[in-house]
Amino acid sequence: MIGRDRELRQLTQLVAARRPAVVFVGGEPGIGKTRLVRELLTTLPEQAVALVGQAEPDSLARPYELLLDAVDGVDVPAGRLTALTDPQLSPVERLHSGLSLVADLSGEAPTVIVFEDLHWADSESAALFERLADTDGPRLLVGTYRPDEVSNRHPLASLLERMERRHAVTHLRLERLTESETAALLATVTGRPVPYRTAAALFHRTGGNPFFLEELLGSCAPGDLESLVEKPLPWSLAEVLRRQVASLDPAAQRVVEAAAVLGRRAPFDLLAEVTGAGEDELIGVLRDLVVRGVLVEAGEDEFSFRHALVREAITGQMLGRQRRRLHESALEALQRGGDADPALVAHHAQAAGRYADMVSAARRGALEYLAIGSAYQALQLAEMGMAEEPDDLVLLSAAARAAWLAGLLDDAAGYARRWRDLADGPADRADALYLLIRLSWEADDLPWLERVTADLEQLIAELPPGADQARAMTAVAQSAMLRDYDDESLAWADRALALAAEFDLPQIRLAALVEKGTVLTGYSERAVEGRAILSGLVAEAERRGEWVLAARALNRLLHMPQTSSLTEQAELLERMRRDAERAGFEALAVAAYYQGRARLAMREGDLRAAIGALDDGRARDRGYHYSGRRADYHAVFLAGLCLESGALDRVRRLLADLGGIEKVDPMVLHSVGFHLACRDGDLATADALLDRVLDALRAQPWRSGEQAHDLLSAALHLGLPLPRLKQLSEALLDGQVWDHWRTLVEAQVAEVCGRTAAAFDGYRSVAGTPLLAPAVNGTAHLGAARCLLALGRDAEAADRVNRAGELLRHWAGWRVEQLTQLQAQLGLAPADSRHTVTGIAALTTREREVALLVADGLTNAELARRLYISPRTAAVHVSSILRKLGVTSRTEVTTALTH
Repeated sequence: MIGRDRELRQLTQLVAARRPAVVFVGGEPGIGKTRLVRELLTTLPEQAVALVGQAEPDSLARPYELLLDAVDGVDVPAGRLTALTDPQLSPVERLHSGLSLVADLSGEAPTVIVFEDLHWADSESAALFERLADTDGPRLLVGTYRPDEVSNRHPLASLLERMERRHAVTHLRLERLTESETAALLATVTGRPVPYRTAAALFHRTGGNPFFLEELLGSCAPGDLESLVEKPLPWSLAEVLRRQVASLDPAAQRVVEAAAVLGRRAPFDLLAEVTGAGEDELIGVLRDLVVRGVLVEAGEDEFSFRHALVREAITGQMLGRQRRRLHESALEALQRGGDADPALVAHHAQAAGRYADMVSAARRGALEYLAIGSAYQALQLAEMGMAEEPDDLVLLSAAARAAWLAGLLDDAAGYARRWRDLADGPADRADALYLLIRLSWEADDLPWLERVTADLEQLIAELPPGADQARAMTAVAQSAMLRDYDDESLAWADRALALAAEFDLPQIRLAALVEKGTVLTGYSERAVEGRAILSGLVAEAERRGEWVLAARALNRLLHMPQTSSLTEQAELLERMRRDAERAGFEALAVAAYYQGRARLAMREGDLRAAIGALDDGRARDRGYHYSGRRADYHAVFLAGLCLESGALDRVRRLLADLGGIEKVDPMVLHSVGFHLACRDGDLATADALLDRVLDALRAQPWRSGEQAHDLLSAALHLGLPLPRLKQLSEALLDGQVWDHWRTLVEAQVAEVCGRTAAAFDGYRSVAGTPLLAPAVNGTAHLGAARCLLALGRDAEAADRVNRAGELLRHWAGWRVEQLTQLQAQLGLAPADSRHTVTGIAALTTREREVALLVADGLTNAELARRLYISPRTAAVHVSSILRKLGVTSRTEVTTALTH
């Protein structure tokens, strides 16, 4: 059920409610309406009754066709079926016979009644559907139909209108699969992730229609998926598609053939030139083709085929000379226009055999598409040109950059190496090496990164002072930053900045500042300086069109310990996504974006939402085959959150996935495995893995306070012997760690060592700091509470526990278990009754922000725009705020907040 989870969940919820409900499921042929219904039926309880009737195109001649089909095979007395079609009975009597039959078959059991393809239904079946909607009982009534076949005069149109007036009707419109859903479907069928190129090509070839995808998949061997990109359509599918245009008159046929040759989108003016049709004539033909469902108006004065494969089926029937003549006519028309899309020019030039024109257009188009962030399109154009000119440096450099931005690292590396080897001067070679530095890091190949950096350092001496030398220095600064050689990175960045100032090189200044600011944000004592550098360069980078630099700077800011509001963080995240999309930078526009959403949810203290955000991102990437650092971008983060929530079985599956990735960081496997063993209570495994963790830490040049807290907390949960515990904490804190994390971890160690007063001072000093997430703050309060209990200060301990309860209200797992234990010790309300808290104290951090905006008079739509959430989510927040504050209107919120 790829891409249909939400719709299936809605249907199952309606069945579970055991109340009368009506659902209309709409969508084009092959979109998955029948499959959705079948999947719903598999979820029904054993005692449920299911009646499914299928209409046929010729069913108008047979009354109650849908009901008769639904009860086919059911033991029903013949006389009752005859009553449905007996001409001696009045229409009302026959209708009541149908209603009575359904009622007898249903009884009191939960029932699902499905009428498939209502657009073909006979009038009696439609009337029965309408009357069934009026009946009581635990009954879900589902009707499927094709919206494009329902005109204003169609009986179903008036039925839909009447049902809307009289009932609470749910409409589910099934859309075509997205590109990522297409990749997920292909991966599910084949049992392995698919290359991005294959998924993209099949998505464009089928338009994301599941039926077409399945038909194509059925025509090839499971391991030969790539062949489907160019393989001819199966005969049966081609015949189905050709039938859509078989009855067209010659004028319409000529337009359809021209549109098929012109590509995915056919501009009106180009169609007119190629076909020689007058404007009025062409408008009339196109209107008819749109009404028939052959074409759709895809944009202003642009037309495309409703189903992409129809175009392919039509061109497959045309003569080769006929296709070439149409392509040549289109090419000449585009060249006369002067400002045509170079991708269109290249496409028609190639098909017309005009290869010099094709290479020229591909060269120009690749650069233009790169400039607007269409990385994959730029790559396709560059590769089209290189089919004729494989050593063209402009095309090679464009292909390498485009493939990198699109996440196709192997392709990018191949093109970048050829670009480097064919470079006709040190400046061009330096540019290729700059990209190879980034590629070697993303491929997680440290030896390669070292070699490329050494080559670039040697090349710097050959370059004269100026832009080329400064750009090369910036590349070396980035390499050092990526390898955690911070002092070296700062030195190279400062050298590049000096040259940028001397020769007035604003773009290079921005690039060097990104590397310098990124390094400085890793030092607690210089983080403010680093933040200022990165914050200060974003607007200028955007103004100059340096979208990659702007997105990188914003991404780094989002990873820093935050003191700004959630609203400001959400704005930064959306700004990063927009800039990354403008660059076509897939890694930040998609993968990093979902991780950013997860971090925002953690700052709200909402563990379920954080896991949901990572699941969304993982689902978006899951169908594709990635290598290097993006092989499973979300798995480590997700495993950490699952360890938080106690979903240990899921952690085991994630760990198995990580173990199957080539070149996975051993520290990842050892630390997640150690943490899992601790939560599992497996002392022997944890002790064995601890030595591997310690070895990996010695090889890890950086330290993370979050990593230290997570691993130490797990060790404390297990009851690791004190000497081993101290050994772990010393290794985790042996380096640069932010003060608030260091203090928290040292307090945890002090508590277990019996130094209660010192532990309390540590917990107290960090509890409540905005630099820690709410859940971690809650743990600090609980630690302080345990210390206060040990010191005999029970009232203060109770206050700490209550504050922790507020912070952990949307959390789960071991932190909440600690909370529940302390509540029991102090005789406080258990964790599951915390919802009784009311007033301002009951509001979450996000709800407080929303409440202040409501008090300022913002509507739900304005809240949605300000907070980058949907209006529906805004409405949910407002409803929760009114309930918790005990008020009934938005105007009362201001009063409640000020008292």
